[in-house]
Amino acid sequence: MPLYKTLTPNSQTTVKIWKITEPLHWFYSAVSLKPESLTRVSGMKSELHQRGFLSVRCLLNAFGYTDSDLYYDAQGKPHLKDGKYISITHSFTFSAVIVSSHMVGIDIEKQRQKIRVIAPKFAGYEWQYLNQLATDYIQKLTVIWCIKESLYKLFATPGLSFLQHTLVIPFELQDAETRAWIDYNNQKHSYQTAFLEFEGFTCAVAFPTDL
Repeated sequence: MPLYKTLTPNSQTTVKIWKITEPLHWFYSAVSLKPESLTRVSGMKSELHQRGFLSVRCLLNAFGYTDSDLYYDAQGKPHLKDGKYISITHSFTFSAVIVSSHMVGIDIEKQRQKIRVIAPKFAGYEWQYLNQLATDYIQKLTVIWCIKESLYKLFATPGLSFLQHTLVIPFELQDAETRAWIDYNNQKHSYQTAFLEFEGFTCAVAFPTDL
């Protein structure tokens, strides 16, 4: 299917989400790839990953960009040649791109029970308000993970730890937003975050609080 959702968290930021239902050959006919991108996608062993990669290029087209407008730095962070900020994510059958005039991060994750196992590796302060017996426990854990992953992409600093350096302020699912902090190298950074759920997936974005 074409574009699944378009969101505007603030006046300077746009999110576009794609539901990946098209066969692989459709994507190859829909986008134009630079040689290094073609080599990269051709080397992927999973067709699902290939379709995710190519759906991101479709989202770039929806923003008015092409694959040639996108490049990655030495840390693997994506950039746009026009100076706008971008973040990219895909998970199973969904992908998303966020473009903004300010630093941003985005993540999509499928809501799965297995997140219980890894929760101690990324949740610290958040145990003060998480209820492991609540019916929304998995959903809240997934929101926290997505927010922290978005912060990690935005901050793009080697050594940043989800557990030691990030925290998410208490929230309810119906809030669809909360604040989050990065406390790193004796400096505290505050970010606004927004999140939504759809078809068993969670998407979160992070951006500066002064937007």
